[in-house]
Amino acid sequence: MLSAFGRAFRTPDLRKKLLFTLGIMALFRVGSHIPAPGVDTAAISACISTSGSSGSALGLINLFSGNALLSLSIFALGIMPYITASIILQLLTVVIPRLDALKKEGQAGQTKITQYTRYLTIGLAILQATGLIATARTNSAYLFGQTCSTPVIYPGVSTLGIVVMVAVMVAATSVIMWLGELITDRGIGNGMSLLMFTSIASQLPSQLWAIKQSSSLGGGWIVFLGVCLIGCVMVGLVVFIEQGQRRVPVQYAKRMVGRRMYGGSSTYIPIKVNQSGVIPIIFASSLLQLPVLVAQFADPNYTHGWSQWIHNELGYNTSGYSGLYMAGYFLLILFFAFFYVAITFNPEEVADNMKKYGGFIPGIRAGKPTADYLNFILTRITWPGSLYLALIAIIPMIALAEFHTSNKFPFGGTSILILVGVGLETVKQIESQLQQHNYEGFLR
Repeated sequence: MLSAFGRAFRTPDLRKKLLFTLGIMALFRVGSHIPAPGVDTAAISACISTSGSSGSALGLINLFSGNALLSLSIFALGIMPYITASIILQLLTVVIPRLDALKKEGQAGQTKITQYTRYLTIGLAILQATGLIATARTNSAYLFGQTCSTPVIYPGVSTLGIVVMVAVMVAATSVIMWLGELITDRGIGNGMSLLMFTSIASQLPSQLWAIKQSSSLGGGWIVFLGVCLIGCVMVGLVVFIEQGQRRVPVQYAKRMVGRRMYGGSSTYIPIKVNQSGVIPIIFASSLLQLPVLVAQFADPNYTHGWSQWIHNELGYNTSGYSGLYMAGYFLLILFFAFFYVAITFNPEEVADNMKKYGGFIPGIRAGKPTADYLNFILTRITWPGSLYLALIAIIPMIALAEFHTSNKFPFGGTSILILVGVGLETVKQIESQLQQHNYEGFLR
């Protein structure tokens, strides 16, 4: 990987793209530290220092924003509205025939779906910005933990000031979308994925150092080195599994078109072990946060029995996550892994397309037998993939309980999957462009 980056920087064209990408990523991080108007930064610093971000029920959103959410910066929403809009459009494609038809139209249809995603992103950004500011104004303990009771928005801010704050955050979300598209068009890799990579990677040093300082075992260094070792093992496991795939061979029959013969080639259908990516973890964690959110707003001090039970069993506190939370998290990841694969990979559609173009799997009849065979392979390969996702998500929680530390594990399942996945994809694109440059030089 390092040799690929070295060769890329020696190539003028790729060097410009890499520097442009790094510049956009740096600009994105600068925006994450600019506070929104009307925000009391001193109060926010006091709340974070007393309770920390680990007490927040919005840990996943804060992760994707690079800690900009709890800082209430102009980039507080991060790319979460765009991610949510993309997932919603992807799910609606299966339900709404119009979107399914657009998806099959190729580049023109994809451009239209991208436009719908932008509109939905703006709508979601308005809702999320309004909810975030309202929560920070009336219930700051929900964002920063029970020890924070100081208002983090100046009391004198008028209704017009609140509208301005919402408008600034929504405009900043639009800027983030624009920056991501600039990286995709003029830089290296997928822009939104790289911005997500930047947000997560920026928090790793501070989280590791916080774990070292919170432990008294060997001055904190034993826990620090243990966490780093577990993180390296998890990274190696994720790289190994993410690269794994089942290649289903496909043979195309020869056919005459005029005086020319077409077909007769051999290819394969790559079915990844982790076909669903990080989506099941996002779905499962979001679903488990809903009861905690309802209990927090209904009973902020957890004085009732039902709210105390939800807080103790499904919430995060100094003793870590409960066994019930881990079990529910594990089962929900399994369910959503199968659910997402079922709606994104249609064996019947793949079999029909193969039959239409004269393709077949050796030893399997075309049509329904091919669809049944693909469905059988998909089910068998989804089981280890879903178990792998669930274990990656659960291991950090168990590790924290063993190390007796109250800080969240920096190498969580979502973080590792995104960092490794985006890193591998970016390196592949760099190597692909390097090969193109080498071929051009050879032909010259």
